[in-house]
Amino acid sequence: MLKIGNEVLRPGKRFGEADVTIGIPEELLTVPGVPANQREVDWYAREYPLESINITERASREWSNTMRDQHAEMREIRKEHEKLNKPLILASRMSAELEPTAEPTGEDVSDLIKNKARELGFVEVGITYFDRRYLYQSKKDATTYYEHIVCLAYEQDFEPTQSIPSVDAEIVHSSTYRTEGAAALELGNFIRSLGYHAQVTGSGDSPSPYKPMFVEAGIGQQGACGYLLTPHVGSRCRLVSVTTDANVTHDQPVDYGIHALCQVCQVCINRCPGRALMRDKIWWRGIEKNKLYFKRCRPVMARYLGCGICMKVCPVQKYGLKNVMDHYAVTGQVLGKGTHDLEGYNLEGKGYFGPGDLPVFERNFFSSMPHGTVDSHSFEDFKAKATAAGGEISDELLAEFKAEMTDALSLGTDTLQAMWDENPDYI
Repeated sequence: MLKIGNEVLRPGKRFGEADVTIGIPEELLTVPGVPANQREVDWYAREYPLESINITERASREWSNTMRDQHAEMREIRKEHEKLNKPLILASRMSAELEPTAEPTGEDVSDLIKNKARELGFVEVGITYFDRRYLYQSKKDATTYYEHIVCLAYEQDFEPTQSIPSVDAEIVHSSTYRTEGAAALELGNFIRSLGYHAQVTGSGDSPSPYKPMFVEAGIGQQGACGYLLTPHVGSRCRLVSVTTDANVTHDQPVDYGIHALCQVCQVCINRCPGRALMRDKIWWRGIEKNKLYFKRCRPVMARYLGCGICMKVCPVQKYGLKNVMDHYAVTGQVLGKGTHDLEGYNLEGKGYFGPGDLPVFERNFFSSMPHGTVDSHSFEDFKAKATAAGGEISDELLAEFKAEMTDALSLGTDTLQAMWDENPDYI
């Protein structure tokens, strides 16, 4: 039996259930939250502000949607999701300017907010400051962001998630976003009833990468797969938040042993069909993390029902952190590692892949995906065609390029509005 270095006390998985104590073996303890160099975080935020990948990789996003829409069921899932999610996003965007419906009492309302969030079905909730260093450039002036952020995680149903990659998993993926979006709006109403403003970020319309703030709020740590791993359901949750000016107390980051556990486990890295996950941590924008190789991830997601295999094969997702840590303390082994129960998956058209077995793709599988913004991709495509023509730029080629650039520059930075404009049948 390994020595337990720390015990973490968390509320039960469901509202009203008994608290859960998670024993973290001493050898898996590192630091609370995530290792960070705050001076570097400040510098990158100032000199190289973050931007949503939906903008910086818009060309590959449109290509990915085109590829996925070739699958009839996936096309209908996306169509239905966009139709049902639009009013939730629009309501969220208007929420910042809504006035409180009561006068504040002056008391600390942290517990009231957390209890309400749990009543609404959120599996994890924590509160911290809203860190504007992580705001996307295109979102900085989009609305009012209040000084505190309520970090919320909503569980995605277990059974369909275990069928990843599948149509059923994509259905529950989309529906969970909508369910948590509606619940977050209701939480915003509750906060206003306490006498404070509440700005709901909108599920699918986030103003920033959530994970640094969610880690700071103590509801998980970032895993090797890039997902936030939460104590009860690991990566099998969807994230949303509410910023507020309420009188609240901030939570603190927690060392759940996940940083060290992931380095021992490596299952998601070993099982990734695109080989898109890095074994070793690197420093990135002032944060130490396992970095995702995007160019090898999105092509698989686009062609194979959204993929998500890194979520499916995570032992914390499947068994919960307490069970994983208890098993490790007794055996020194990662629960489920090397078993078909945890690591096996099917890829449509390619068959079943068990532990140690990975798919092989054709030569241009990854290189055929476009990169960058739509306008930058159009320019690169124009140069390639001109080069292939021996440097001759015909009137037809110039007209084609002009039309593509006109369309690209009209998109603006609101990718959701652009998507709705381009796909009127979806709404």
